[in-house]
Amino acid sequence: MDDFLVIDRVSKSFGPLRAVDDVSLAVRKGEAFSLLGPSGCGKTTLLRMIAGFERPDTGRILVDGQDITALPPEQRPVNTVFQNYALFPHLSVWENVAFGLRMSRRPRQEIRSGVDLMLDMVRLTEHARKRPAQLSGGQRQRVAIARALVNRPQVLLLDEPLAALDLKLRQHMLLELNTIHEQVGTTFIYVTHDQGEAMSLSDRIAVMNAGKVEQVDAPESLYETPRSSFVATFIGDANFFTGTAVELQHEGYVRAVVEGLGSPLVLSNGAISMNQTVRLMVRPEKISLTLKRPLSGDRVNAFPGVVEDTAYFGSHTRYRIRAGAHSIIAQLQRSRFSGGGIEPVRGTEVWMSFHPDEGRVVRLEGGA
Repeated sequence: MDDFLVIDRVSKSFGPLRAVDDVSLAVRKGEAFSLLGPSGCGKTTLLRMIAGFERPDTGRILVDGQDITALPPEQRPVNTVFQNYALFPHLSVWENVAFGLRMSRRPRQEIRSGVDLMLDMVRLTEHARKRPAQLSGGQRQRVAIARALVNRPQVLLLDEPLAALDLKLRQHMLLELNTIHEQVGTTFIYVTHDQGEAMSLSDRIAVMNAGKVEQVDAPESLYETPRSSFVATFIGDANFFTGTAVELQHEGYVRAVVEGLGSPLVLSNGAISMNQTVRLMVRPEKISLTLKRPLSGDRVNAFPGVVEDTAYFGSHTRYRIRAGAHSIIAQLQRSRFSGGGIEPVRGTEVWMSFHPDEGRVVRLEGGA
């Protein structure tokens, strides 16, 4: 697919603060693309520069080959959905959605058909004559989305649009947004600090930190193969170990010694030098627990520990396990524990194990 929205080496500072630092991104036409990161990482500033509310200090922004860097917001082929909805309280739902078309002086019949179509799409036809105050939070958000889409923008910008909703409503609205995106095919740029929202909505995600992009990838790739400790931590939970590479094996595997874990760990990764200090990562749900040392070949990582705490969450149980100086989190469904029917409790001695392909080297520290 061709690049449709291009961010070309864009930077923005506010006084001494470098909010966006030489960011380059390419978004495909029709893609649902998220900017994900903690507060202050630069994601909202980048969105505002795409919308035209801020001007970059350096760099360019292009939509479908057109340089829009210097265009005012009203001349850009984009529309924005804000966190606070920004609806007109004195206008009905129908009139709120029609507002942009009326400002563009569209023919009356085009306005009527366009608004009716959008209200049908967001399932608000029966609420067309209500005022925003008469609607629920989710309904008001759907009005804001319909109003932004009725002008058929080439890019729809969504600035943390679900942040004000409760958990159940957020989950419902994510399904609604997915459906709307499939129906209209507009390019979505979604800003959020919530990794669950980004993972469930996006074709690809750009993870941002301190004004820079750490990694751009599909949700599964970000989770399974993060390129940095920051990405591994921000996308889900992770256990980290610092080790020293002591053997380079065939097919890209590396054996690393981690103090306090006994046998060296074997992980899948390339570009590692002998005696290099590395940062290792394994997800909690990748760790299996047994009461006895598992039968294993030379590619299985296994080490003992003592359960310090457990927490039951219904669909799974989380265990905090002490192994030397390491506090390790394992997350298991009940069916995954192979302990002869005995659930480990606080003080139980267990063996933890994971396959080399389920651990990653996420950062190199120094070299040989």
